[in-house]
Amino acid sequence: MTVLTSLRMSAKLENLGTFIGSLSNCAKTQGFEQEKVSRMELAAEEALVNVFRYAYPEAPGDVEMTCKVEEDRFTIEIIDSGIPFDVTATPDPKVTGGVHEREPGGLGIFFIKKVMDEVRYRRENDRNILT
Repeated sequence: MTVLTSLRMSAKLENLGTFIGSLSNCAKTQGFEQEKVSRMELAAEEALVNVFRYAYPEAPGDVEMTCKVEEDRFTIEIIDSGIPFDVTATPDPKVTGGVHEREPGGLGIFFIKKVMDEVRYRRENDRNILT
């Protein structure tokens, strides 16, 4: 495993641009086309915003994003110490029918699952690790 970049900051919306910029630069230096970089940015943005909004309801916390290459695979990890939340266990929302017929929420996680090749979650040492 080769860590290409790792960034740890306060889990605040104002840091989103820094996280996404770091991911974008890292992916581009690995030779990814803009279409794939945009998909990675979308998935990371959705995951990070969920951490910013929900992981730390009681007190502020940090989030870490790491980009690495493992066995010829580009991997993004988003790590937080917030409340446990398994993104992979969330059922897909109903996406058929009109907007007024659907329950609100859940589309961000749905997008993450759809645009990434693989999504994994584990809880380790009181940390959420989304890969």
